[in-house]
Amino acid sequence: MKSLDINQIKEYLPHRYPLLLVDRVLDWESGKTIQAIKNVTINEEFFNGHFPNKPVMPGVLMIEALAQTSALLAFLTMGQKPDENAVVYFLGIDNARFKRPVVPGDQLMMQVEIQRHSRGIWKFKAQASVDGQLAVEGELMCTMRSIADSTPAE
Repeated sequence: MKSLDINQIKEYLPHRYPLLLVDRVLDWESGKTIQAIKNVTINEEFFNGHFPNKPVMPGVLMIEALAQTSALLAFLTMGQKPDENAVVYFLGIDNARFKRPVVPGDQLMMQVEIQRHSRGIWKFKAQASVDGQLAVEGELMCTMRSIADSTPAE
């Protein structure tokens, strides 16, 4: 079992609070899958406005958490950490579905698998669940580029 704590995750992702949405990697297999968690607490900045009387994690942030988990898997698969000139661009999402609300106190269990990697484009099948219930799923695409390169796709 290969795991990463938050300090190791920060070596691979440029995101920082409040947009670092992966708390721990539980396990990963190079070129195949990764399992990670996001602990959702009432202290999250987005709950101040979404929604104060019934806090719900925004769907776009659940997708972002899955995208960050996907980027981790890509870097781990390549066996390299990004340098300060690298950026991962989110290219698209297909078949996104939201199945249940995610609220404070939930633990978002994220599972991502590589579907394809070709010509610098990565495609992942991603899903997240809470207590065994599917919360969100979709197919994500991303690419990695130098900050100096303003064109994200080939």
